[in-house]
Amino acid sequence: MHSVSPDLVIMILVVLMALSFDFINGFHDTANAIATSVSTRAISPRLAIIMAACFNLIGALTYTGVAKTIGGSIADPFKLQNGLVIVLAALTSAILWNLITWWFGIPSSSSHALIGGVAGAVVGAAGFGAINAAGFISIVQALIVSPIVAFVVGFIMIKIVSALVANAPYHKTNKNFRILQVLSASWQSFSHGANDAQKTMGIIAFAMASGGFLDAPGGNIEIPLWVKFSAALAMAFGTSVGGWRIIKTMGGKIMKMTPISGFSADVSSALIITIFTALKLPVSTTHVITSSILGVGASQKFSAVKWGVAGRIVVTWVITLPCTALLAAACFIVYDVFL
Repeated sequence: MHSVSPDLVIMILVVLMALSFDFINGFHDTANAIATSVSTRAISPRLAIIMAACFNLIGALTYTGVAKTIGGSIADPFKLQNGLVIVLAALTSAILWNLITWWFGIPSSSSHALIGGVAGAVVGAAGFGAINAAGFISIVQALIVSPIVAFVVGFIMIKIVSALVANAPYHKTNKNFRILQVLSASWQSFSHGANDAQKTMGIIAFAMASGGFLDAPGGNIEIPLWVKFSAALAMAFGTSVGGWRIIKTMGGKIMKMTPISGFSADVSSALIITIFTALKLPVSTTHVITSSILGVGASQKFSAVKWGVAGRIVVTWVITLPCTALLAAACFIVYDVFL
């Protein structure tokens, strides 16, 4: 009877935890894609979640560029010892952080949690020298720049849309934009799956490469088909569960939504996420969508935005990377003793 190697057992555990993270990411971030359309009653909550799950699945199967960036840009998986344990620690950290912020209804970033977790676990295992500085900085830059751009685009988008319908009857405009919101929310769900699910694909590929389970000819990591499908399905299933606590925050606590403002925020954020996905850069869909909402609100009436709630969200954004990095480093130390 053949014995099962310890590395294979850990690899299986990593895959299960990665897919669990993807599932949690799905219900944690469902609100990002559908909160505005639900809050304006453009679509019922149940139908919105089903729609988001379907488009998340399609988006997740469409691209692989972000997955390759996550799999090889933070650190070189082929040069790391205990790479499987590193990924296990990173995933533990990200899952714990997602659950904590979900419980309190705070739309924190799953992307920040995962990237912070990977960086912290790598540093805890092999020191700062093991981090690919250029690749890590480019990822962090994308995470910082994307919400700023989303705020500006949201600010401009609502101005353009409002000018186009300025002379149209109010009730007819609302009815038309509720229909358009179904389309914009679908695009947003697609872009969310296209960017966020790839992060899980990338982390599984990172673990497989570091554990010797995946070849990378010419240093180019190819994402196996089974990884694409499993990550896409896990996120879609998580999305179908929904995240009602965060829907409440995103859909009403930041600002009062109308069909026009909801549509403008959806289109702005979906556009930014799609562009960064095409550039093979991971972004925080939470940050981008929230920033779009803030931009739309600030453009209409600065006082209409509940900046206290927005400030609480921003504080969570700022502390996520260092907190998950420290938590992942601690998890690695514990795991390294027992695994």
